[in-house]
Amino acid sequence: MANEMTIRVGVSTCLLGAEVRYNGGHARNAYVVETLADHFELVPVCPEEEVGMGTPRETVNLQGDAEAPFMIAPKSGEDWTGRMNRYSAKRCRELAVEELRGYVFKSKSPSCGVWRVKLYKGKGPAGRTTRGLFAAEFVKRFPLVPVEEEGRLRDAGLRENFLERVFAYDRLCRLFDGRWKRGDVVAFHSREKYFLLAHSPKHYKELGRLVARIADHKPAEFRDAYLRLYMEGLGRKATVRRHVNVLQHIAGHLRGHVEPGELSQVHTVIQDYGRMLTPLVVPITLLAHLIGRHEVPYVDEQVYLHPHPKELMLRNHV
Repeated sequence: MANEMTIRVGVSTCLLGAEVRYNGGHARNAYVVETLADHFELVPVCPEEEVGMGTPRETVNLQGDAEAPFMIAPKSGEDWTGRMNRYSAKRCRELAVEELRGYVFKSKSPSCGVWRVKLYKGKGPAGRTTRGLFAAEFVKRFPLVPVEEEGRLRDAGLRENFLERVFAYDRLCRLFDGRWKRGDVVAFHSREKYFLLAHSPKHYKELGRLVARIADHKPAEFRDAYLRLYMEGLGRKATVRRHVNVLQHIAGHLRGHVEPGELSQVHTVIQDYGRMLTPLVVPITLLAHLIGRHEVPYVDEQVYLHPHPKELMLRNHV
């Protein structure tokens, strides 16, 4: 795996502990600061400060239509919509140079919230929800970049899925960076097999058909189709059942390399995981140990066994 410190991830500035919020405070997130910062180069962005609202500042909210909301300061009535939209477009053009592989947004923010940002009707209570103006522009401009909100990172499954997609998107971008050949894609697709199958067997098959017809596509057309399908597949959350199927397939490659008793132990550990008696890290660690010790061909290069740094301890809780 490439050095994960070269992977850039965008982040709402307040989550790093900077006092840039409307009230002059911060929203420091321990997981972002104490864990993600050890593995990624974090790129801070604060749309409301950078657009010129100042700190501290009058609060703003979103009003009107969910598809094209207005950003209004309800106390003074000042309309920030045009300025924020222009800023967002310009800032996203600047961020394109950073080649971000993911983004952690501040939840509920009228500029940065990705999901369930309150949408008001004038001075009345909030009714529907929408997306923050900057977050909306970012997602539109970079549809394949994994995004998440800091609050949702408390959920082990959502956290695992987000970070798996960050590292996977980085691998994809590195594959298609510069000159690449059909053999590079075939080797990449082979290494990603079990990782993809844990998320979406349907997408793995579709990607396989796409790779088989690579000669029928122009390079840029193939690249874009593969990127889109791959990231769409990873958007499907891996399930315990699919993990069990993948683990059993990998264990099958140990036949002829380990003693029957050892193989029986592997299947017992996999069954324990399937019954949720043990976390995913246990069968994977056992399999990786045996595969490494016996140098089992093909599976020893599978990304599924080492998709992210073990220090993140992602598979300890799923």
